[in-house]
Amino acid sequence: MTADLDTTQPDGSNAPRPGRWAPGDHVLWRYRGNGTDEVHICRPVTVVRDEPDLLVVWLAAGTRCIKPVLADGTPLYQEPLATRYTKPRTRVAEEWFGSGVLKLARPGQPWSVWLFWEQDWQFRSWYVNLEEPLNRWSAGVDSQDHFLDISVHPDRNWYWRDEDEFAQAQADGLMPAELAARVRQAGREAVRAIRAWDPPFRDRWQDWRPDPSWPVPELPSDWDRPAV
Repeated sequence: MTADLDTTQPDGSNAPRPGRWAPGDHVLWRYRGNGTDEVHICRPVTVVRDEPDLLVVWLAAGTRCIKPVLADGTPLYQEPLATRYTKPRTRVAEEWFGSGVLKLARPGQPWSVWLFWEQDWQFRSWYVNLEEPLNRWSAGVDSQDHFLDISVHPDRNWYWRDEDEFAQAQADGLMPAELAARVRQAGREAVRAIRAWDPPFRDRWQDWRPDPSWPVPELPSDWDRPAV
Protein backbone atom coordinates (compact mmCIF):
# COMPACT_ATOMS: atom_id res chain seq x y z
CA MET A 1 0.00 0.00 0.00
CA THR A 2 2.72 2.47 0.93
CA ALA A 3 5.97 3.21 -0.78
CA ASP A 4 9.25 2.76 1.07
CA LEU A 5 9.64 5.29 3.83
CA ASP A 6 11.85 8.25 3.01
CA THR A 7 14.81 8.27 5.41
CA THR A 8 16.44 11.45 4.15
CA GLN A 9 16.85 14.01 6.90
CA PRO A 10 16.61 17.80 6.35
CA ASP A 11 20.43 17.95 6.39
CA GLY A 12 20.57 15.51 3.48
CA SER A 13 21.82 12.58 5.52
CA ASN A 14 20.31 9.13 5.31
CA ALA A 15 19.96 8.57 9.03
CA PRO A 16 16.77 6.69 9.94
CA ARG A 17 13.66 8.82 10.06
CA PRO A 18 11.11 6.35 11.39
CA GLY A 19 7.44 6.79 10.70
CA ARG A 20 7.75 9.43 7.97
CA TRP A 21 6.21 9.13 4.54
CA ALA A 22 7.61 10.62 1.35
CA PRO A 23 5.69 12.89 -1.05
CA GLY A 24 3.75 10.68 -3.42
CA ASP A 25 3.29 7.79 -0.96
CA HIS A 26 -0.20 6.37 -0.69
CA VAL A 27 -1.72 6.01 2.79
CA LEU A 28 -5.18 5.61 4.32
CA TRP A 29 -7.14 8.35 6.09
CA ARG A 30 -9.78 6.53 8.15
CA TYR A 31 -12.54 7.25 10.66
CA ARG A 32 -13.98 4.78 13.16
CA GLY A 33 -17.67 4.70 13.94
CA ASN A 34 -18.54 6.78 16.98
CA GLY A 35 -18.22 4.65 20.08
CA THR A 36 -16.83 1.66 18.15
CA ASP A 37 -13.50 0.42 16.81
CA GLU A 38 -15.03 -0.40 13.42
CA VAL A 39 -13.72 1.61 10.48
CA HIS A 40 -16.68 3.12 8.64
CA ILE A 41 -14.87 5.70 6.47
CA CYS A 42 -11.68 4.98 4.54
CA ARG A 43 -10.09 7.34 2.01
CA PRO A 44 -6.88 6.45 0.17
CA VAL A 45 -4.79 9.62 -0.13
CA THR A 46 -1.44 10.78 -1.49
CA VAL A 47 1.12 12.28 0.87
CA VAL A 48 2.06 15.87 0.03
CA ARG A 49 4.16 16.66 3.10
CA ASP A 50 4.97 14.69 6.23
CA GLU A 51 6.90 16.59 8.87
CA PRO A 52 6.97 16.42 12.68
CA ASP A 53 4.54 19.33 12.97
CA LEU A 54 2.33 18.82 9.91
CA LEU A 55 0.84 16.09 7.74
CA VAL A 56 -0.61 17.14 4.38
CA VAL A 57 -2.41 14.69 2.05
CA TRP A 58 -4.35 14.93 -1.19
CA LEU A 59 -7.67 13.16 -1.78
CA ALA A 60 -7.97 13.01 -5.56
CA ALA A 61 -11.21 13.07 -7.50
CA GLY A 62 -12.18 9.58 -8.60
CA THR A 63 -10.60 7.87 -5.59
CA ARG A 64 -12.55 4.81 -4.53
CA CYS A 65 -13.49 5.29 -0.86
CA ILE A 66 -15.50 3.53 1.83
CA LYS A 67 -18.45 5.38 3.37
CA PRO A 68 -21.40 4.47 5.61
CA VAL A 69 -24.98 4.25 4.33
CA LEU A 70 -28.18 2.92 5.85
CA ALA A 71 -28.66 -0.84 5.62
CA ASP A 72 -31.09 -0.42 2.71
CA GLY A 73 -28.55 1.69 0.81
CA THR A 74 -30.08 5.09 1.57
CA PRO A 75 -27.45 7.85 1.80
CA LEU A 76 -27.19 9.18 5.34
CA TYR A 77 -28.01 12.76 4.38
CA GLN A 78 -31.39 11.62 3.01
CA GLU A 79 -32.46 10.12 6.34
CA PRO A 80 -34.25 12.45 8.78
CA LEU A 81 -31.93 13.60 11.52
CA ALA A 82 -34.09 12.05 14.27
CA THR A 83 -33.30 8.52 13.02
CA ARG A 84 -30.06 9.09 11.10
CA TYR A 85 -27.81 7.73 13.85
CA THR A 86 -30.05 4.95 15.15
CA LYS A 87 -31.02 2.99 12.03
CA PRO A 88 -28.84 0.01 11.01
CA ARG A 89 -25.96 0.81 8.67
CA THR A 90 -23.62 -0.82 6.24
CA ARG A 91 -20.59 0.37 4.27
CA VAL A 92 -20.18 0.82 0.52
CA ALA A 93 -17.37 1.75 -1.85
CA GLU A 94 -17.91 4.81 -4.05
CA GLU A 95 -15.69 7.18 -6.01
CA TRP A 96 -14.93 10.54 -4.45
CA PHE A 97 -16.68 13.27 -6.40
CA GLY A 98 -15.70 16.88 -6.97
CA SER A 99 -12.29 18.35 -7.62
CA GLY A 100 -10.37 16.76 -4.76
CA VAL A 101 -9.58 17.82 -1.20
CA LEU A 102 -6.33 18.84 0.49
CA LYS A 103 -6.21 17.77 4.15
CA LEU A 104 -3.84 19.21 6.77
CA ALA A 105 -3.40 17.95 10.33
CA ARG A 106 -1.06 18.74 13.20
CA PRO A 107 -0.09 16.06 15.75
CA GLY A 108 -2.24 16.17 18.86
CA GLN A 109 -4.63 18.78 17.48
CA PRO A 110 -8.34 17.85 17.76
CA TRP A 111 -9.21 19.01 14.26
CA SER A 112 -7.95 18.87 10.70
CA VAL A 113 -8.30 21.57 8.04
CA TRP A 114 -9.52 20.68 4.55
CA LEU A 115 -9.32 22.88 1.43
CA PHE A 116 -11.95 22.78 -1.30
CA TRP A 117 -11.81 24.12 -4.86
CA GLU A 118 -14.25 24.41 -7.73
CA GLN A 119 -13.58 22.39 -10.87
CA ASP A 120 -11.55 25.25 -12.38
CA TRP A 121 -9.31 25.50 -9.28
CA GLN A 122 -11.16 28.54 -8.02
CA PHE A 123 -10.62 28.29 -4.27
CA ARG A 124 -13.88 27.84 -2.40
CA SER A 125 -13.26 27.44 1.34
CA TRP A 126 -11.48 25.86 4.27
CA TYR A 127 -13.34 23.30 6.36
CA VAL A 128 -12.34 22.68 9.97
CA ASN A 129 -13.27 19.09 10.81
CA LEU A 130 -13.43 18.63 14.59
CA GLU A 131 -12.22 15.12 15.41
CA GLU A 132 -9.97 13.04 17.64
CA PRO A 133 -6.28 13.85 17.17
CA LEU A 134 -5.01 11.56 14.42
CA ASN A 135 -3.67 8.17 15.49
CA ARG A 136 -0.75 7.41 13.17
CA TRP A 137 -0.03 3.81 12.19
CA SER A 138 2.02 1.96 9.57
CA ALA A 139 -0.38 2.47 6.64
CA GLY A 140 -2.08 5.74 7.50
CA VAL A 141 -3.97 7.67 10.15
CA ASP A 142 -7.17 6.97 12.09
CA SER A 143 -9.56 9.29 13.90
CA GLN A 144 -13.17 9.61 15.01
CA ASP A 145 -15.37 12.40 13.72
CA HIS A 146 -16.96 14.71 16.30
CA PHE A 147 -19.90 15.95 14.16
CA LEU A 148 -19.31 19.68 14.70
CA ASP A 149 -17.43 21.60 11.99
CA ILE A 150 -16.53 25.13 10.87
CA SER A 151 -16.50 26.66 7.38
CA VAL A 152 -14.05 29.45 6.60
CA HIS A 153 -14.30 31.54 3.43
CA PRO A 154 -11.55 33.42 1.58
CA ASP A 155 -12.80 36.73 3.01
CA ARG A 156 -12.12 35.23 6.49
CA ASN A 157 -15.78 35.01 7.40
CA TRP A 158 -16.58 31.78 9.22
CA TYR A 159 -19.59 29.94 10.60
CA TRP A 160 -20.41 26.79 12.54
CA ARG A 161 -21.62 23.77 10.59
CA ASP A 162 -23.68 20.74 11.60
CA GLU A 163 -24.68 22.00 15.04
CA ASP A 164 -27.95 20.08 14.59
CA GLU A 165 -26.01 16.84 13.99
CA PHE A 166 -23.82 17.59 17.00
CA ALA A 167 -26.93 17.97 19.18
CA GLN A 168 -28.56 14.83 17.75
CA ALA A 169 -25.43 12.77 18.37
CA GLN A 170 -25.56 13.80 22.02
CA ALA A 171 -29.27 12.97 22.25
CA ASP A 172 -28.62 9.53 20.74
CA GLY A 173 -25.85 8.72 23.20
CA LEU A 174 -23.02 8.87 20.65
CA MET A 175 -21.34 11.77 22.42
CA PRO A 176 -21.24 11.87 26.23
CA ALA A 177 -21.52 15.29 27.86
CA GLU A 178 -17.85 15.38 28.86
CA LEU A 179 -16.73 14.64 25.29
CA ALA A 180 -19.20 17.16 23.86
CA ALA A 181 -17.75 19.84 26.15
CA ARG A 182 -14.22 19.02 24.96
CA VAL A 183 -15.34 19.19 21.34
CA ARG A 184 -17.00 22.58 21.85
CA GLN A 185 -13.84 23.83 23.54
CA ALA A 186 -11.75 22.55 20.62
CA GLY A 187 -14.08 24.45 18.31
CA ARG A 188 -13.53 27.65 20.26
CA GLU A 189 -9.77 27.14 20.00
CA ALA A 190 -10.11 26.65 16.25
CA VAL A 191 -12.14 29.86 16.02
CA ARG A 192 -9.37 31.73 17.84
CA ALA A 193 -6.89 30.42 15.26
CA ILE A 194 -9.20 31.55 12.46
CA ARG A 195 -9.63 35.04 13.91
CA ALA A 196 -5.85 35.38 14.37
CA TRP A 197 -5.37 33.96 10.86
CA ASP A 198 -2.86 31.47 12.19
CA PRO A 199 -1.44 28.60 10.11
CA PRO A 200 -2.61 26.93 8.03
CA PHE A 201 -4.97 29.69 6.88
CA ARG A 202 -2.20 32.20 6.17
CA ASP A 203 0.14 29.68 4.54
CA ARG A 204 -1.25 29.98 0.98
CA TRP A 205 -2.12 26.31 0.66
CA GLN A 206 -4.93 27.43 -1.63
CA ASP A 207 -2.24 28.04 -4.28
CA TRP A 208 -0.99 24.45 -4.07
CA ARG A 209 -1.58 22.04 -6.97
CA PRO A 210 -1.10 18.25 -7.14
CA ASP A 211 1.69 16.71 -9.18
CA PRO A 212 0.00 15.70 -12.47
CA SER A 213 2.06 12.50 -12.57
CA TRP A 214 0.51 11.19 -9.34
CA PRO A 215 -1.77 8.19 -9.92
CA VAL A 216 -5.08 7.94 -8.10
CA PRO A 217 -4.52 5.71 -5.04
CA GLU A 218 -6.25 2.34 -5.00
CA LEU A 219 -8.55 1.15 -2.24
CA PRO A 220 -6.88 -1.97 -0.78
CA SER A 221 -8.93 -5.07 -0.06
CA ASP A 222 -7.86 -4.95 3.58
CA TRP A 223 -8.82 -1.30 4.10
CA ASP A 224 -10.38 -2.13 7.49
CA ARG A 225 -7.39 -3.97 8.93
CA PRO A 226 -6.29 -3.16 12.50
CA ALA A 227 -4.10 -0.09 12.93
CA VAL A 228 -0.64 -1.49 13.71
